[in-house]
Amino acid sequence: MSFRTPRTMAGATGIVLVGLLGVVSAGGPAAAAGQNAQPEQNIPMAEDVLRDVQVLRGIPLDEFMDTMGMFAAALGYDCSNCHAPGIAAGFEGFADPTPEIQTARRMVVMMNAINESYFGGAERVTCFTCHNGDFAPKDAPILSLQYGAPRTYPNAMEIFPEPGASADQLFDEYLQALGGQEQVAALTSFAATGMYSGFDTRFAGIPVEIYADGPSRRTTIIRGLAGTDSIRVYDGTNGWKTGSDVPGGVMALSGSNLAGAKIEAMASFPAGIQQAYDQWVVGTVIIDDSVVQVVQGRNADESPVNLYFDESGLLTRLVRWNETVVGVVPTQIDYEDYREVSGSQMPFRWTMTWTGGQSTFELTDVQPNVAIDASRFARPSLTGSP
Repeated sequence: MSFRTPRTMAGATGIVLVGLLGVVSAGGPAAAAGQNAQPEQNIPMAEDVLRDVQVLRGIPLDEFMDTMGMFAAALGYDCSNCHAPGIAAGFEGFADPTPEIQTARRMVVMMNAINESYFGGAERVTCFTCHNGDFAPKDAPILSLQYGAPRTYPNAMEIFPEPGASADQLFDEYLQALGGQEQVAALTSFAATGMYSGFDTRFAGIPVEIYADGPSRRTTIIRGLAGTDSIRVYDGTNGWKTGSDVPGGVMALSGSNLAGAKIEAMASFPAGIQQAYDQWVVGTVIIDDSVVQVVQGRNADESPVNLYFDESGLLTRLVRWNETVVGVVPTQIDYEDYREVSGSQMPFRWTMTWTGGQSTFELTDVQPNVAIDASRFARPSLTGSP
């Protein structure tokens, strides 16, 4: 993962932003999972893997990395704006103290004090509240905003219900657009190959493999990213990430990241998506000057997920959110180029955009309903693919 904004994406890639800390400690977690998935125990905290964590102690490592993404998004920054030049050589450079890191620590303390004093501890004020994508918060009104066209936010977490709209109808239309309930249910697994590109490859394409087994197991292997394979696994219960850009080598997913990995895996086998959430709200938004219907799913104690359907009934966008100690951060996946696979429609291209970067996946070959060895969904090791 590389934290890059559009204005700075030409900079160095393949480095993880690890602000407010030092360097990766030796002896990061590594193990192999058994065939039968069990809930991951003892998720490591940031300070268990990273050195010199001060104001963000006591949160899982993956949430800590999402917090770095909030800083990047809120200020329009990337790694090099806060860290010393030594980060280009590897993780050791993140240990070098800088004035920007010290300022970030003070800002977190200030933000927490405001929320505690005025909002009962709720995360009402975040980094983005004041900075709004600018390293220097504005203290005077901007007239072009006041008198310009109203700004719309199609990815909003708050959906205004559309009277008379039915989530059941939307999902029925979605499954029909895919080929029908029977055809969708007939796809039980697939193995796919294609190309991956993004900020971390300077938009050059490199090979990617995807293994998926219904209803929600999925492994993505990006071959040779930053000199080694980058692996993302969800085994139906647990999730992990590994690669040269992951502190400690292997990072277990927790909380919102784990729930996000599940819904992204289920998008490959959409027949069960509606049943995955207790409540659904239907609304209408504008995306690229087109009216799009959005349905939001919610479960207790989980961040919501937004599904956007175009006029054909196909899923065109998925947005989910990760909770962090400095506010929520979004992940947006845009789907396109649907093609028939075993009688059902499947997107052959999707773009993932999050506070840590932007990546595009383009499939070239999909083998449906193939037997996939359970080891493909095991916890990845430090040295190789599952």
